[in-house]
Amino acid sequence: MAEAEKNLPHDTDAQEGTVRRRDFINIAAVSVAGVGAGAAALPLVRQMSASDDVLAQASIEVDIASIEVGQAIKTSWRKQPVFIRNLTAEEIAEAKKVDVAGLRDPQTLDERTQPNKENWLVTLGVCTHLGCVPLGAAAGEVKGEYGGYFCPCHGSHYDTAGRIRKGPAPTNLVVPEFTFVSDTVIKIG
Repeated sequence: MAEAEKNLPHDTDAQEGTVRRRDFINIAAVSVAGVGAGAAALPLVRQMSASDDVLAQASIEVDIASIEVGQAIKTSWRKQPVFIRNLTAEEIAEAKKVDVAGLRDPQTLDERTQPNKENWLVTLGVCTHLGCVPLGAAAGEVKGEYGGYFCPCHGSHYDTAGRIRKGPAPTNLVVPEFTFVSDTVIKIG
């Protein structure tokens, strides 16, 4: 058998460490396929990123200068209603004297407002039970038994601090991330 092996043609290129023609074709084909896969995946990845209109709604600024003490307004952020309320001194005192240990979702007024701006309460206007929009932000609307917000769909009552007090809602109205840009402008988001 040793004689038969001597007569077989040997691949001298492989012995010398150079690239054979077949190896070059394989490398070129894999490279072209990789570039093609990347080019095909790029539009798919781009379509998953947020569109310009969504990015524009990532945060909003609201001028609160015209909101009188005791008044609330509704606005919209990320396609959800937002209630901004300028609490009266009586509403603040009422909210502070509530024993939070007895609440379903215990939070103080200070935990729901900004430091030195406790009169400004900002909450999402979405009931935490089934996502309805509670009443109480507009003039003349029913505010519920605790003077805050009332969801007529299933009877959830929130106090002036947006805390759940009665009804099926499991948690308080959500306080979104917000900051004061100035004394009269709030940035939500």
